[in-house]
Amino acid sequence: MGKIIALANQKGGVGKTTSSINLAASLAVLEYRTLLVDADPQANSTSGIGYDPRTIKASIYECIINEIDPADAIQSTDTPNLDLLPAHIDLVGAEIEMINLADREFKMKAVLEKIRDNYDFIIIDCSPSLGLITINALTASDSVIIPVQCEYFALEGLGKLLNTIKIVQNRLNTELQIEGILLTMYDVRLRLSNQVVEEVKTHFQDLVFDTIIQRNTRLSEAPSYGISVIMHDANCKGAINYLNLAREIIRKNGLVSNEEAEKQALV
Repeated sequence: MGKIIALANQKGGVGKTTSSINLAASLAVLEYRTLLVDADPQANSTSGIGYDPRTIKASIYECIINEIDPADAIQSTDTPNLDLLPAHIDLVGAEIEMINLADREFKMKAVLEKIRDNYDFIIIDCSPSLGLITINALTASDSVIIPVQCEYFALEGLGKLLNTIKIVQNRLNTELQIEGILLTMYDVRLRLSNQVVEEVKTHFQDLVFDTIIQRNTRLSEAPSYGISVIMHDANCKGAINYLNLAREIIRKNGLVSNEEAEKQALV
């Protein structure tokens, strides 16, 4: 049964979509069957992996609102072992349409349960808000990754997100865990980046991933080609960072021994 991991932060510009695409692609490259779920009405994960959201006929929206079979909406990608459950702009209206539905917080969970056994990992890219779609994603997930950028105001709003996670844990999904806090946009040349790393590690200690995502030109370029950074340039810093993150998650979930993980990290 696949593990479902949401990437959530109500702040925009923290590297959430970049991390969703490239973590999913990294897990796929490491030969784990992976599904990337685009749960953001901006549909950046959909376009970033090579699909035009305007041409998508069936998406996560139709699965939630019209209850179509998610298998009919899933698209294959150029990355082996990686599939996409896309989004399009109609998802904006889903929150309003869901307000009067029974069990409205569990709609995405019901969708993903139908296909969960087909994958080792399901990665959900959440929208930059704490609305009903994000609540649905957290209710459907086993764990959540919180991307935090290594910039000024990094911790701003984090308390609100952690409070929302706590409410979901108490009322909707008692099994939800924090997979980890992921530091992104790290610039080794900036003193501020190092200060943010120290501050986040002091506050959250073991919750912070060892892997830090560095600023990287190739990482920024990849979405414009509609591919992950690994497909764009497998040897760049960005690709290596996300492969290391994937290995860290695999190891943390007991899917590979520490010795094997160390060998992989040396390759």
